Amino acid sequence: METKVYKVSEVNKYIKMVFDKDTFLNDIRIRGEITNFKAHYTGHFYFTLKDETSTIKCVMFKGFASTVKFRPADGMKVVIDGQVSVFERDGAYQIYCKSMSPEGLGELYLAYEQLKQKLSKEGLFDTNLKKKIPFLPKRVGVITSKTGAVVRDIINVTTRRYPNVDLLIYPAAVQGVNVSSTVIAGLDTFNKLNNVDVIIIARGGGSFEDLFGFNDEALARKIFASQIPVISAVGHETDFTICDFVADLRAPTPSAAAELVYPQYSDIVKRIMMDKNRIIVATNNYFERKKEYVKRLKAAKLEKVPLDMINRYRLTIDSLMRQSHNVINLQLEKYKSKSMQAIAKIDTLSPLKTLTRGYSVTETMDGKVVKSVNDINQSDKLNVILTDGKIKVVVE
Repeated sequence: METKVYKVSEVNKYIKMVFDKDTFLNDIRIRGEITNFKAHYTGHFYFTLKDETSTIKCVMFKGFASTVKFRPADGMKVVIDGQVSVFERDGAYQIYCKSMSPEGLGELYLAYEQLKQKLSKEGLFDTNLKKKIPFLPKRVGVITSKTGAVVRDIINVTTRRYPNVDLLIYPAAVQGVNVSSTVIAGLDTFNKLNNVDVIIIARGGGSFEDLFGFNDEALARKIFASQIPVISAVGHETDFTICDFVADLRAPTPSAAAELVYPQYSDIVKRIMMDKNRIIVATNNYFERKKEYVKRLKAAKLEKVPLDMINRYRLTIDSLMRQSHNVINLQLEKYKSKSMQAIAKIDTLSPLKTLTRGYSVTETMDGKVVKSVNDINQSDKLNVILTDGKIKVVVE
């Protein structure tokens, strides 16, 4: 009986059929170390998986590779799911991978660390490139959810610390797949309109997964490119996102961001008075030193000094006195101008200024401001404060 002779392609096809019918090989999970990794321009991954004694070739096509959130690299230990099959043309078997995850380290955290290292090397976290947060901004843009405690906290803190604040809220998703796109849209809007002096990106606390939308590369680059200073107030004090590192200032909480943007009104007044007192004291001390210098010259034994030397001293003293007076007058005018500007700014924000335009403030007899008709009852006695005095009234 004659033995049948097979072609190479027939043998390879048969071996592939045997592999494909094996249920164990069709759905298998393997752990190993990546070597010879190559990301093809088509989006496919080609690499070898090895352990202490063996290796096996692997391929991960673009559709599955696009779901991997971290960047595979040689030496990385991973766990893959896939199918062992035969590539008929070469007669070689390999693993067709469907998923990949880092062994011993969460996929999201690894992606976070890799992006953090990448952007840091590019200089996006460089402190020398961070923009200064303006003092007393005229308007603040806030990118956050339009509902929830965060936006209320920011409003409450700013209005308590400083009167007549101007906040512009841009509603954005703070959790889920739309976080980066909506926050980017807010940054683009504020930068295009150029209608705010500083931008706050705010979100309350949450798990690492909840905050992961703020670890987006496109969002990080948009914050870095913003012409308006950006404050990142995402999560609690112990939470860190890529936004925190690339922003011009990181606030531990949204409420803390509001405090950083708007100083306490009373602190500003106190600082102006302290600066004024320092100027007065410094000026008086300067004059006293010059007077003491002149006294020492007069008390010196000048009888033995030639007359021409005495005259030179007199001319030098006169010149120094004129220079001193000029410098002091310039400094006084400079500090006076700064003080007047600060006082004028504070005066425009004063509630008393509002009264001069025909408005009034209504208080209860114990000094509480009446904000709503629900705060008073019939026959209550009230004080109505006008610009030039008070009127006592009774509610009918």
